[in-house]
Amino acid sequence: MIGKRIHQAISEGADPDPRFTLANERTFLAWLRTGLAFIAAGVAVDAAAPDNIPAAFQTVLAILLMVAGGAMASDGFRRWLRTEQALRAKRTLPAPAAAPVISALVGLLTGVLIMMIVLR
Repeated sequence: MIGKRIHQAISEGADPDPRFTLANERTFLAWLRTGLAFIAAGVAVDAAAPDNIPAAFQTVLAILLMVAGGAMASDGFRRWLRTEQALRAKRTLPAPAAAPVISALVGLLTGVLIMMIVLR
């Protein structure tokens, strides 16, 4: 059912230049890879954090990393779909609405991970 709705959403309008469609897909795959990396980092923090880190802090950090990874993957899909629709309708490409939020989250999580390493 979801595949049918996606196909319907991207079948309207003219086929764009394949280079643009493929570039859009590569960007989507990059978001997926980044999301998977964050999920893996969350699993690693949960499994291998140093003993001097409080368990509650470790759990919260692991969950935040995994949630960030899931958010990146889902936002990557949303962005891919909106961009594909804009390409087919020959409209202006959508602005990356979630990119500033995700960038801030990445910066925050990086700082926390650096503090974990320093406090070892």
